[in-house]
Amino acid sequence: MASKPLRILVFGAHPDDCDYKVGGLALLYSRKGHKVKFVSVTNGDAGHFRMGGAALAQRRKAEAERAARIAGAAYEVLDIHDGTLEPTAANRLMIIRVWREFGPDLVITHRPNDYHPDHRYTSQLVEDAAFMVTVPNVAPLTPHVASNPVMAYMSDGFKKPCPFTPDVAVSIDSVIGEKMRMLDCHESQMYEWLPYNRGVLKEVPAGAKERLAWLTKGWAGENAEVADKYRTKLRKLYGAAKGARVKYAEALEICEYGSPLTKENLHTLFPFFR
Repeated sequence: MASKPLRILVFGAHPDDCDYKVGGLALLYSRKGHKVKFVSVTNGDAGHFRMGGAALAQRRKAEAERAARIAGAAYEVLDIHDGTLEPTAANRLMIIRVWREFGPDLVITHRPNDYHPDHRYTSQLVEDAAFMVTVPNVAPLTPHVASNPVMAYMSDGFKKPCPFTPDVAVSIDSVIGEKMRMLDCHESQMYEWLPYNRGVLKEVPAGAKERLAWLTKGWAGENAEVADKYRTKLRKLYGAAKGARVKYAEALEICEYGSPLTKENLHTLFPFFR
């Protein structure tokens, strides 16, 4: 157990975004006794082709909570309609309050250039909150934080206006099975909506074990691609030999709006490289 647990706060736009991008990190932190909280900024009530509204929002919240139990994390779903998120002052205050109440050492979110407007605006809201969380007269009934934590972006493959540049890459080899079980909890997305949206719904197996194997083949492969793509960073952080053996990874890019990531705090915030 950690002597002084870190507090890791992740803002995703939808109830599966945090799991998909940093579920492995959440598992690793939790195993070391740190506190992880996932926040879905929308309720996910548009992410399906047969159902929607309250029924879908409730279903997705339940899926997120099941995944959170595997990760040992807390999960909060904000009640904003999927596909309608805007970077308003009211929404920014909501983010500020969640941030202050949790008191994170590390905040993670989407990058600001992304295909989905909810992802972009989640990023903007978190960026816009970064300084305001330190201002006492903004949301004055929720005590402000003394200083910004380190902030980081989840990885993606978008190249314009600038590609993702990793500052940290972490092996998730030891938890890849548990991460796939987390994604398996999001049945409405992994086995229904996303396959439908991608035109492969007929490929989804009927049996539970077969579905998980199908999911693992596709989605664990994305973490293998991250490891291969950022092999240089893995070798630098883990050492040449160990870094070369990493099969699955997740990566983060540090956001300049937060406190800097330094040689001194790198191993404190990411206690995985020794």
